Amino acid sequence: MTTVSNTRQSASRRFARIFGGGSGGKLPLGRQLLLQALCLFIAFTVLFPVMWIFSLSIDPRNISRPTELTLIPPGASFDAYQDVLRQPTSNPVSFWRLALNSLLLATGVGFVSVMVGVSAAYAFSRLRFVGRETLMLGVLGVLMLPAIAALPALFVLLNQVQFAGFNLRNSLIGVGMALVSGALPFAIWNLKGYLDTIPKDLEESATIDGASRNQAFFLVILPLATPALAVTGFLGFIAGWTEFATSWQFLTDPQDFTLIMALYNMIGQFAGQTPWSRLSAMALLIALPVSVVYLFLQRYITSGLTIGGVKG
Repeated sequence: MTTVSNTRQSASRRFARIFGGGSGGKLPLGRQLLLQALCLFIAFTVLFPVMWIFSLSIDPRNISRPTELTLIPPGASFDAYQDVLRQPTSNPVSFWRLALNSLLLATGVGFVSVMVGVSAAYAFSRLRFVGRETLMLGVLGVLMLPAIAALPALFVLLNQVQFAGFNLRNSLIGVGMALVSGALPFAIWNLKGYLDTIPKDLEESATIDGASRNQAFFLVILPLATPALAVTGFLGFIAGWTEFATSWQFLTDPQDFTLIMALYNMIGQFAGQTPWSRLSAMALLIALPVSVVYLFLQRYITSGLTIGGVKG
């Protein structure tokens, strides 16, 4: 704790020296205003596209291409949201069906990649077995390959699993398996690096107290690895929620389509076929669940991303 406190104090002193702060690390009023103006500018650049999209979504003029920005367009209404929630595309599939498919796919990919990934990462971190280094290099090699490179092989492999009229390739389960295969290498590599930072003494203490290896894993390691699990699960959720290429190549039944596929279908052969109000409303509705999940896991994600920045 003393080392952490000293590190933070030294960082505060360096910050004060860089920005010309006075005693106690306080900045002069002019520089405070400058930094606040910089933060406001960054916030504006981030929020400006969202504001524009929202403005387009409530514009009732059904313009084919946006040419001007009006935060509150004349006659603003939420009719576009009602139309999208009723039936986003010409396919007879409701928005809620598409959202359910996307939710199942995203949560499945995030959950399975974390559960399988943390088990494999624990084995790589704690166990010593023949071929350990070779397998880790294999995981790293797969991680370096683009996910789209494995698409043809996955298509052929999953397409061979057919029984009683069910085709694994042409299903959300098949798409989920393909996405998990792409998310696992990152999950294993990320979680393994985090588990390496957890002292082995904690497991040894639990073993001395009578806990088995499995009990030490579930009762000691997993609670301590919550930030890394949250980060890995959130990235897996995003991968499943925003996935398009694999779903577009694998799925043919509109009842299995996802929100991202519906968003692409709204564009049509020509961009002018769909009013920008409906397209913008659909885009905002798709982005909303990801924002909610991030806000829910923000505390764990922040600590998971910053872990290791201060040693002590």
